[in-house]
Amino acid sequence: MASILIALGSNYQQSAHIQWASQRLCTLFSEVSFTPVLWTPDIHGHCTWYMNRLIYAETALSPTQLIALLKQTEQEAHRTKEHVTIDLDLMQYNKDRYHLDDWKRSYITRLL
Repeated sequence: MASILIALGSNYQQSAHIQWASQRLCTLFSEVSFTPVLWTPDIHGHCTWYMNRLIYAETALSPTQLIALLKQTEQEAHRTKEHVTIDLDLMQYNKDRYHLDDWKRSYITRLL
């Protein structure tokens, strides 16, 4: 089993979508735990706010399989460019880090 860290965010009907994604992830992985949620402004300066949280879990999936599953879950939530119902990013798989620029973002460091 691999230890994983996933960043979860939403800018549209945030509470409902974060709750839906959190419940969905509990069905996909084992040993799931969540950080509290954190509200942050859009990093691109748009007038939307994001609700964010981090998810720690265990999986038998490979990184490639896991990323595909996360993208499929985003599609299930009807994500669009304007309405980011769910954004799921694999941040860490065992000791391998992904989305290296995102590790510097304040919401990631605050939630860790």
